[in-house]
Amino acid sequence: WRDVVRDAAAVREAAAVAVDAALLAGVLMRTGEQPHASDVVNYAPFTLLPSAVPRALFEQAYAVQQDFNLLVDTISQNKEFLEQTLASTIKVDDFTARLFRIYMQVLEEGLAQTVFLGINRSDYMFDCGLDGTAALRQIEINTIAASFGGLTSRTADVHRLVLKVLGKTEEASHLLPNNPAKGLALGIAKAWELYGSQRAVVMFLVEDVQRNIFDQRCVENELWNRNIRVVRKRFRDVFEQGSLDASRRLYMDGQEVAVVYYREGYVPQVYDQQNWEARLLLERSRAVKCPDIATQLAGTKKVQQELSRPGTLEKLLPGHPEAIARIRATFAGLYSLDEGEEGDRIAATAIADPDRFVLKPQREGGGNNLYGEELREVLQKIKDSPERTSYILMDKIKPQPALNYLLRAHSPLQVSECISELGIFGVYVRQGQELVLNQAAGHLLRTKATEHADGGVAAGVAVLDTPYLV
Repeated sequence: WRDVVRDAAAVREAAAVAVDAALLAGVLMRTGEQPHASDVVNYAPFTLLPSAVPRALFEQAYAVQQDFNLLVDTISQNKEFLEQTLASTIKVDDFTARLFRIYMQVLEEGLAQTVFLGINRSDYMFDCGLDGTAALRQIEINTIAASFGGLTSRTADVHRLVLKVLGKTEEASHLLPNNPAKGLALGIAKAWELYGSQRAVVMFLVEDVQRNIFDQRCVENELWNRNIRVVRKRFRDVFEQGSLDASRRLYMDGQEVAVVYYREGYVPQVYDQQNWEARLLLERSRAVKCPDIATQLAGTKKVQQELSRPGTLEKLLPGHPEAIARIRATFAGLYSLDEGEEGDRIAATAIADPDRFVLKPQREGGGNNLYGEELREVLQKIKDSPERTSYILMDKIKPQPALNYLLRAHSPLQVSECISELGIFGVYVRQGQELVLNQAAGHLLRTKATEHADGGVAAGVAVLDTPYLV
């Protein structure tokens, strides 16, 4: 869009149209000042122009999503693998340890749950090699509360209009349709149906502060359209109103719950003693949890790092050589900081050359990773302590920046050098041992200015975008 980016008058006009179009389309968030009220809202931040994405890498990301769904589901059923992989982490990371204790307790009691639902989002960046060719590199896979499937379903229409206003009708026609909200709802509806009670409800487990409520409402409304009742509850409500009957059916306020869809529960700060008890109650129940606690553990950074070790994928997915090759082709360099010679060597390498790496703790939700000088300082401090095993080290990906305008409420209109991250939503449903649904459910492109190393849309750094395939 080089011609557009330099035309200040055209940009101002297009930005005014874009903001109104976003409000009309429902690309909305509640405001930071009034996060509990839907009578004062604003548009969710987004790019003025769709961003270029290499078509071959976009197709590669879609093609591998069913493999990743299968892999996550397989790991969630492999107690021995989770125990071995997380052994060092649970000694030093209290949050992972508490999740793990609930996991073991539920297994010892015997699983009441027979239907399993996974909603994942696998996130990638495009690593630019020295020769200028780009490669798809997985950043992480989110197995709990993967967001923005709703708002991104509405963003392409906004970009389509912007391109038309800028006289690019032909380019506008090339933007792909994308509706993850529908795909996610399809998975939830399938799990609800297999649970087998027409009267039972789907419970969205939500945060106390719900700025991103419209994103969730997109999925919720798809379920109402299928005549599936949805209730919204917090951990506190589960603690106060939740109960199990003799066959471990979950009831909230006297209503049977078929599916619990977590949009909360991935950061330590939300858990006090009462909320841990609520989580245990949910996990012990027959209700379909999305995710169940084993699947949440399968999404930890430590598991991601273990998967990159030679031979690990072959052990987990015997008889699936093509899937293994597709998965492995997306891996960036990942390194263990476990105690011992290998960990010592890796830590020393990173301290000597911190700009080559990213240091990642076992956390979801964006804004937790460490880079550059900060990475060096933290590693210096913990290099001789067991605490370092709660982190993993990853090669820093170097994408090719592009110019764009990031539209944020109450912010000046200025051009930024930007990089993008592509997420592919995956949905699967398993009943007993049989995968009855396994598919990619749509995509999410998020873009941020290059001066921000880390953070997503909810963290206030990245903005919503639409891929323009090149």
